[in-house]
Amino acid sequence: MTLAVRVIPCLDVDAGRVVKGINFKELRDAGDPVELARTYDAEGADELTFLDISASHEGRATTMEIVSRTAEEVFIPLTVGGGVSSVEDVDRLLRAGADKVAMNTAAIHRPELIAEVADRFGNQVLVLSVDARRAPTGPTGGAGDSGFEVTTHGGRKSAGLDAIEWAARAAELGAGEILLNAMDADGTQDGFDLELIRAVRREVSIPVIASGGAGSVDHFAPAVDAGADAVLAATVFHFGTLRIADVKGALAASGHPVR
Repeated sequence: MTLAVRVIPCLDVDAGRVVKGINFKELRDAGDPVELARTYDAEGADELTFLDISASHEGRATTMEIVSRTAEEVFIPLTVGGGVSSVEDVDRLLRAGADKVAMNTAAIHRPELIAEVADRFGNQVLVLSVDARRAPTGPTGGAGDSGFEVTTHGGRKSAGLDAIEWAARAAELGAGEILLNAMDADGTQDGFDLELIRAVRREVSIPVIASGGAGSVDHFAPAVDAGADAVLAATVFHFGTLRIADVKGALAASGHPVR
């Protein structure tokens, strides 16, 4: 049985407001996170992802108050990430109302944290967020053999890891899903990075959420064809370019089951 493709709006939150930019730069205000969450829930989003994008960069925890308010307003699964660096952080977010927790920088620094979270809360709670970009291969680049490297701090720093190898390792350690952020495509609205999706799909059996580059309804089905189990977008939803129903309609027309 084929599972329905999930359509997930992403709320990138900075200082309590939803923001969006291009390649994680030139951020502009996109609204109140709680109001947007309520709208997307009503429009038929399958899940919501809430990322406190400056938390790791600024070394602080995700804003619990906004998470709690958002969780009270929506009745679909809520994934929260940003500055998550311990089992205790995960526990706090789940208590605040998150259904799943996304982790990035802390897992890179201490990969065993993935196993610790999965052991305590179950694999389904942990989403590993991988910010991947194209990079030189070989000994001088961080991309290993795949041509894709992992970045941290909102794309500001190279982690010196091959993105495909890291995704595979995280799955083995207990990550329940991979949130695959194509940094080169982020905010460009030129389409998802299909090569990146295919490369990760070949190495992992857990669900892959494609993120970065959505610009039209025609971009979503190819991402699923490439191996994505869910499609995530921000700019096109926040600024009204596309509606959730438009995306689901295009996916269904391409033969992909949707809820």
